[in-house]
Amino acid sequence: MNERIRELALQAQKVVGYTDGGYTEIKALDQEKFAELIVRECAKIVTDAVDHCEPASTYADKIKQHFGVGK
Repeated sequence: MNERIRELALQAQKVVGYTDGGYTEIKALDQEKFAELIVRECAKIVTDAVDHCEPASTYADKIKQHFGVGK
């Protein structure tokens, strides 16, 4: 998994409980928040690149490269 995706997954965690002692949080991935963070990141990539008037395929490639996803 790409480092940026790992970072977004950490940002999207939510506390769902605590251990018996109450000191350690139990976290789970908030899938909706994770998806929102990914969409926001993709939108930022396109927004930053749109001034260059590149073909649509270029934006798709930039997003794939950003997240370390193969073609």
